[in-house]
Parts: sequence; C-alpha cells; structure tokens
Amino acid sequence: MDNLITDLKERGWLKTSHIIEAFKKIKRQDFMTPDMKEMANLNQPLSIGYKQTISQPLVVAFMLELLQPKKGDKVLDVGSGSGWTTALLSEIVGKTGKVIAVEVILALKEFGEANTDKYGFVKNNVAQFVYANGRDGYKALAPYDKILCSAEAQKEIPSSWKEQLKIDGRIATPIDNSIWLFVKKFDKKFEKTEYPGFAFVPLVDKIK
Repeated sequence: MDNLITDLKERGWLKTSHIIEAFKKIKRQDFMTPDMKEMANLNQPLSIGYKQTISQPLVVAFMLELLQPKKGDKVLDVGSGSGWTTALLSEIVGKTGKVIAVEVILALKEFGEANTDKYGFVKNNVAQFVYANGRDGYKALAPYDKILCSAEAQKEIPSSWKEQLKIDGRIATPIDNSIWLFVKKFDKKFEKTEYPGFAFVPLVDKIK
C-alpha cells in the first residue's frame, strides 16, 4: 500500500497531510473479503459482494481531497459499504468529530461496522452505523459539515442532503459518471463543480 500511496501523491491525487496519514494508517485490506485481500494494493474497485465494490483508491483520494474533512467535523457517509471510507473519515475527524455511516444493505452495514471497529472507531463512538436509505440522509444528527456518497445518484442529489448540510458545508458525490462537488453558500444556494470521467455502482435506495 505504501507504493500505491506514493504513486497517488506523485500524481497529485493525494495532497493534504492529514488525508495522507489516514491512508497510511487505515489499511484497505482490513475492509475486504478474505478472498480479495491479496488484491488490496491494486488501484481499482474490487467486489465486496451484493453487486457493490470497495472504491478505487484514486477515486477515494480525489473525493476526500474535494470534501476537505478536518478534525472535529460531523460527516455523513452515504453508502458506507465495506466501511473503508468511514474509517478514513473517522481517523481524520478524530475523537471530537463524528461520522454517520448509512448503508441500505443490512449485511454490508454489519460488515462495514465490524471492519471499522477493528480500529476502535465504533466502540469509541466516533463512527455510528445506521441501516437506512441513504437518500434520506440521517436527520436525527443533522446538520453535517460534510457529506460523502460513494455510489452514483441519478441526475440530481437528494434534497435531504442539501437540507441537512451546514452553510459552507461540502458534498462530494457521483452523478452520471462525474464526481460533483457542492458547496452550500446560503440556505438554498449551492456552488457546483463537475469532474467528469468516473464510473460508480448505482446508489441503492431499497432496504435489503
């Protein structure tokens, strides 16, 4: 993984020191099924079952750099899957922060929760996993400083995410083969930036 992290830094995908440190500490293989662990260092998405994937490291690095999470942030992680992004975010926000991981597939919610707690984040109440439809966000702990979604929404992001985001908050999410960054400027005004050329599994919105 060290070689992969070095490559991501040299190519400009990883830039921020605390995001780089999180990548070094949180091992991708800890979030993969036993038969896939030997492929953890590959810079590509890999299956975690249920037609879902653990995201490509390059894409995770890029989205975290767009999101700009920091210590003390409250972050909503939609489609938490294997728990890798949840653990990375938990390491970044630290004990004064909070990550709410929402997963609509029960088996993956349990898988991701167990993986993330290998680092003590669930036990220490930094990460909280919720079995729910991520399109609804998670109103109980809103508003959020940041929202990350690692699966593709269709055409437009859910209004619930916009409503549950703080002013100056940021959303990083895929829409139609692009990664989009939304920055909330006022109550209903967002600055939007598109980064095309990516591919993601679709956002599942039915409880399974």
